[in-house]
Amino acid sequence: MRERTTQKGIFLPCSIPSLVFSFGLLCIFPLSLFLFSTHHHTSHIPLTTRISRYSGDEIKVYLADIPRSLNYGLLEEYWSLKNYSRLGDDEDEIVRSRFSSNYKGGYPPPYPENPLIKQYSAEYWLLGDLMTPEDLRVSSFARRVFNAEDADVIFVPFFATLSAEMQLGKAKGKFRQKNGNEDYERQRKVVDMVRETPSWKKSGGRDHVFVLTDPVAMWHVRAEIAPAVLLVVDFGGWYRVDAKSSMNTSEVIHHTQVSLLKDVIVPYTHLLPNLLLSEDQERKTLLYFKGAKHRHRGGLVREGLWNLLVNEPGVVMEEGFPNATGREQSIRGMQTSEFCLHPAGDTPTSCRLFDAILSLCIPVIVSDSIELPFEGMIDYTEFSVFVSVNNAMKPNWLLSHLRSFSKEQKDSFRKKSSQVQPIFEYDNGHKDGIGPVPVDGAVNHIWRKVFEKVPAIRVAVAREKRKPDGVSIPARCHCT
Repeated sequence: MRERTTQKGIFLPCSIPSLVFSFGLLCIFPLSLFLFSTHHHTSHIPLTTRISRYSGDEIKVYLADIPRSLNYGLLEEYWSLKNYSRLGDDEDEIVRSRFSSNYKGGYPPPYPENPLIKQYSAEYWLLGDLMTPEDLRVSSFARRVFNAEDADVIFVPFFATLSAEMQLGKAKGKFRQKNGNEDYERQRKVVDMVRETPSWKKSGGRDHVFVLTDPVAMWHVRAEIAPAVLLVVDFGGWYRVDAKSSMNTSEVIHHTQVSLLKDVIVPYTHLLPNLLLSEDQERKTLLYFKGAKHRHRGGLVREGLWNLLVNEPGVVMEEGFPNATGREQSIRGMQTSEFCLHPAGDTPTSCRLFDAILSLCIPVIVSDSIELPFEGMIDYTEFSVFVSVNNAMKPNWLLSHLRSFSKEQKDSFRKKSSQVQPIFEYDNGHKDGIGPVPVDGAVNHIWRKVFEKVPAIRVAVAREKRKPDGVSIPARCHCT
């Protein structure tokens, strides 16, 4: 993946008349763009999120030089596994049985369909965007550069989620250990390679980007990559550690590794099909939930809600597992229900939220504190209902609240959901993930969010550079 290119500008002499003519064209060109653009329906996306490759408003990304065995090669290894045992692996077994005889190499293998892995597939689509030939990347907000000195950020193309899930499927008992843990060996290799580069030493890693969508991705080395920009689905994987290490007795947890100031919340990959507003039909169920009743930590709220709601009229509460049968039940349940319950599980969020949005089922988010992707670009209150844990746990309160919404309000929620659906779409329609990305899709919104961090990164690097020798600054990274 290591490449370097240089470009030299070419300057041509021009006359006064040609300058006048050029200026006229420059005046007419923006107007013509405006007139033509009115034929395209893009009003559902805020102007700030639309892409213009001609305005200079783009993020320059350098692809860190790590072995292929840590990304696409890892996929090849996954599809070649003989003794892999992981819940929800039914669909992948069919592909795996044919892979060794049909795969000829030369192009990336597909990402797993196993829902436990697929829901975290951001790493695959972001790398696919950067690997797309430049002449096909006209829709991407990111411009790949081939010299680290020219980059705003450096993307580390390690498939950390796939690495973790492979270890969990092969030898779950060794996951928290280091000896005999292949995932740890891969983590160690990535970190050792990247931290030895001039780029890391120059910035302290602050301008490096890692994708850690799985809550257990890069579990053993998180402290070492904490200065970097981390792309995560939420901060749930850090709560328990930070809560134990917090020296104060208040409810505020001062995170030492993650923060909304430096990191980016990204969406899960949705697992259910997109339902168009024109395809929506009558919804007879008031509230729907499918998932495991018993969870840990924040998931205790889920169990309490289950006990409150399971026998209520108009409510469907289903125990579910990530397999083909569970998927069909979820499609039917979400597409025929007015509201879809979204309480915390092992982590504050899940792909269930994005499946609800894609199913036009109004999300009911029960949480006192939750991180959501692309806030500031979209307003979740326009298509979701937010409920405090205290109110949700009051007998009869939640259902009474949901029944108070008028048909006009619910129709408005669903209309807005249909307008934001493209924002949560990673898939670019290419089976190997390499190809033009959707202009208003998840990949471009992620790049824009990373771009927002660039000024702060530059300030932090400059401050670190002038710090006197022997001075240490305590780890402190918190934001409400």
